[in-house]
Amino acid sequence: MNPRFVLAALAAGLCGLAAAADPPKPAPVPELKLPDGVTPDSLDDPKEAARVAELLEKQYPAPRSEGARMLIAILRGSKLNGTDGWFGPAKTRYTWAWLAARHEIEPKAGEITKEKFRGPEKLFDALDRDGDGKVTPGDLDWSDRNPYVVQMNSVNRLFRGLDRSGDGRLTRDELDEFFKMASKGKDHVTAEDVRNLMIPRGRAGFSAGDGPSVPVLVRGLFAGEIGSIGEGPNPGDAAPDFTLKTAGGDGAVTLSKLIGPRPVVLLFGNFTCGPFRALYPDLEAVHRRFQGDATFLMVYVREAHPTDGWAMESNARAGVRVAQPTTLGERAKVCDQFCRVLKPAMPVVVDEITDPAGTAYSGMPGRMYVIDRAGKVAYKSGRGPFGFRAGELEQALVMALLEAGPGK
Repeated sequence: MNPRFVLAALAAGLCGLAAAADPPKPAPVPELKLPDGVTPDSLDDPKEAARVAELLEKQYPAPRSEGARMLIAILRGSKLNGTDGWFGPAKTRYTWAWLAARHEIEPKAGEITKEKFRGPEKLFDALDRDGDGKVTPGDLDWSDRNPYVVQMNSVNRLFRGLDRSGDGRLTRDELDEFFKMASKGKDHVTAEDVRNLMIPRGRAGFSAGDGPSVPVLVRGLFAGEIGSIGEGPNPGDAAPDFTLKTAGGDGAVTLSKLIGPRPVVLLFGNFTCGPFRALYPDLEAVHRRFQGDATFLMVYVREAHPTDGWAMESNARAGVRVAQPTTLGERAKVCDQFCRVLKPAMPVVVDEITDPAGTAYSGMPGRMYVIDRAGKVAYKSGRGPFGFRAGELEQALVMALLEAGPGK
């Protein structure tokens, strides 16, 4: 064992003990609300929205909470494309520096070959994203400008456009239907045909009937439909406990009873969130690969696009028409619909109608966590839908497994 790495680990441990003995007290977050006399409907006037945004910028000075940033961004005309407001990257303690220290190499060395990797080949393959036989910082880079991530986002958007049923499974019939729509009677399609069909011309890049108004977004923000105003735990924080009924109502799951033997993968999602439906099979694929190594649990939360909220025509075309449940029984019935369409193999529990778990984890409309064997958050995805990156979750889980197991 390299003494330099032993000293570094010891120093990190002592710092952790000091922090645990005297934890810092976070400053209280001011309650987020609209100024007196302002209603969501009044914000349909762009001038009024700009005036209120200016007032809120003074009322909530920087550094602002995520909720305040999102509300101001909406009033400033946010395109909701993942680049402003409360959207941002995942938070994780599993960085390249962490992996390099685990393998007792300097981060500047820049690579870990398969021969030097301290773990099973399956874990190495999950980290070696580009398949070149070595793990590098680039393999762990999930930033929006990374070439792989740029291509991944483009493919995901194309897939969602082809997946007319909205169940995350592309069929031959759907491909045939796409060809008919794009070709318009020709025996072929061109790049222009595909662009015209796949790139929306609606408001802010949304498909026709999907673009929301400012009042709809403001109401959705305060209702917790477009996301949780709270921010949820960060890496190093204890995972909030909960006990929730299983889908079907024949049992209950307590999170704290799952923690200890193996890492826990915690997923939050709902039926009316199109991106979550489209990419849920990717999460099931991670579950299939690692169900023997980790515990998986999905929490079904508040609907993102109910018919009485930010309704989407793309949902209606896929046969997804759901009003926001007002009782636990109603939410459980919608969860049953989700289970019939998406066919999850992992256990699913249903959040209470007051959203205790979704609020505690900032899990609406969707989010992903990895919880280590000590019950601490190790990985927290970005907010949905832009934080839905199953590959990033899988890499975080792999490093949690490396941390839990012995080195070579």
